[in-house]
Amino acid sequence: MVLPVVVVVAVLVLYPLAQGVFFTFTDVNEGTIANPVLDRPAAYRVVGLANYLHVLSGDPSFGAFWSTLVRTLVWTFGCVSCHFAIGLGLALLLNRRVAGRAVYRVLLILPWAVPAFISAFAWKYMFNAQYGIINQLLRALGLPDPIWLGQSDWALVAVVVVNVWLGVPFMMVALLGGLQSIPGDLYEAAEVDGASAWQRFRDITLPGLRAVSGTVVLLGTIWTFNMFAVIYLITGSNPNTRILVTYAFERFFSGASRDYAVASTYGVLILSVLLVFAGVYRRALRKQGEVW
Repeated sequence: MVLPVVVVVAVLVLYPLAQGVFFTFTDVNEGTIANPVLDRPAAYRVVGLANYLHVLSGDPSFGAFWSTLVRTLVWTFGCVSCHFAIGLGLALLLNRRVAGRAVYRVLLILPWAVPAFISAFAWKYMFNAQYGIINQLLRALGLPDPIWLGQSDWALVAVVVVNVWLGVPFMMVALLGGLQSIPGDLYEAAEVDGASAWQRFRDITLPGLRAVSGTVVLLGTIWTFNMFAVIYLITGSNPNTRILVTYAFERFFSGASRDYAVASTYGVLILSVLLVFAGVYRRALRKQGEVW
């Protein structure tokens, strides 16, 4: 019964992955790959670990891997931290008895329901330096109005804001489910014992959310590390917002000669970084008693 699933996974995931790993050991590009339409055989060569050596040595012609990795880590840490902090705050508010709680939940989940490309185009217009509503409000308040989507650090701030807006609803819903699974008797007993609100949050809420938060932080990190749509749709090939996955896309689909070998090398390195992170993170959770 599992055979159809195995076949589909093998065709859609394992075969492309194996082909990508093989490409990393070659110099394949658009001019040397086999082209049945033009009746052109493959002309690329096996170069061993040369691609990895060039990329990891920081060769600028291969994308300045280390500076791009640092920018990717800053982007990922900034987004996931804001996702968790804002999502937890909203979940705590919605877990209380407030009038119109169902309406608030629907409105807060709305950014998650809107397709990412629609949100990206809407925010791109809002960040427009001349006509965008954000700069119009800043000018009305007498504040500086930066060029958000230019080649400056403001571009990275802009895409972080958009990705946080898109990712907070998922984090909020997951943490809200975790909050509702914590027995209310624990809070009542702590309150009777004289525990303050901060003590109840520190000693009951956070330990009670450990399993849920561990999972959503890991998923959020993987999704954000590989987030392509938000950055590319809003800032395109802006070097100030270039992360590993967008640079791999640029090398694979752009340029006079599409460099499939270097793009595949970046793909394998991205997978390796995420596997290392997932392994370290899982070990840390195991030490805290969370085995999954």
